[in-house]
Amino acid sequence: MQLRITHETRYAYTPSVQTAQHMAHLRPLETCSQELLEHQLQVQPAPDQRIDTRDIHGNSRTFFSLQSLHDRLVVTARSVVATRGTHWPVADVPWEQVQALYRYQAGCRWEPSAEFVFASPLAPRHPDFLDYARTSFPPGAPLLEAVADLTHRLHRDMRYDPRATEVNTPAVDALRQRKGVCQDFAHIGIACLRAIGLPARYVSGYLLTHPPPGRLRLIGADASHAWFAVLLPALPGTDIEPIWCDFDPTNDRRAGDDYVTLAIGRDYADVTPLRGVLRGGARHTLKVAVTVEPWNEPALGAAAVP
Repeated sequence: MQLRITHETRYAYTPSVQTAQHMAHLRPLETCSQELLEHQLQVQPAPDQRIDTRDIHGNSRTFFSLQSLHDRLVVTARSVVATRGTHWPVADVPWEQVQALYRYQAGCRWEPSAEFVFASPLAPRHPDFLDYARTSFPPGAPLLEAVADLTHRLHRDMRYDPRATEVNTPAVDALRQRKGVCQDFAHIGIACLRAIGLPARYVSGYLLTHPPPGRLRLIGADASHAWFAVLLPALPGTDIEPIWCDFDPTNDRRAGDDYVTLAIGRDYADVTPLRGVLRGGARHTLKVAVTVEPWNEPALGAAAVP
């Protein structure tokens, strides 16, 4: 599948911003399941400095700074991505076998993925996560079946409600109130998996949505999406190649070729699409518009943001 994504972010500041520094994670990753065919990142007003680098997780990121007075900022990312479904191995590996791989032992070989077993600021340790996870992980359960069960339970037990949480709402609060958005669902899933000693990472990206029958696809009506991935590692005595397996609790499914991975990290704080430090601009309004469409459809143009 070839998908075209337009992600537009608009800030309006009062009073004007004097200087600003921003970091953007808006360039989709190149992975074994997706190829980046085109990408443009436009910033208005034009930045005085712009540097493209990679972070510790391999994500592409863009730093830019503005050194002159401005009362608006418009950042538009346009990408075309070719995706293909990933075939997961048929593996009846018990989850305890994976857990044991990440138990500390003197002289053991370091596993780079171990960093995704530890707590992070937005997916901390808490007994509530362990209590919730236990139901999905009975003794001897195959890893991927257990994670699929956890994904299903989160979808069943949590209500999607954009008004229930803010970007900084603790994941344990979202779990207790049983409502939130995709970011909350992903953080809860990650915290549950880490609570039982399994490596899990946050995935930021996009999902192709379909308009109702007979209705046109609306420009700017989509949103960025988030889900989590668990690692099925190489294990002694098996021929399994290490693979990160993506699960989407918001939609109770595995991620497929209608998903685009933007960036990966320990949690949302690692892969915020756009963040910055400003001097001035005490008050602001923010508008974000995302359009995800098949490449073979006529282009809808730029995201419609007032």
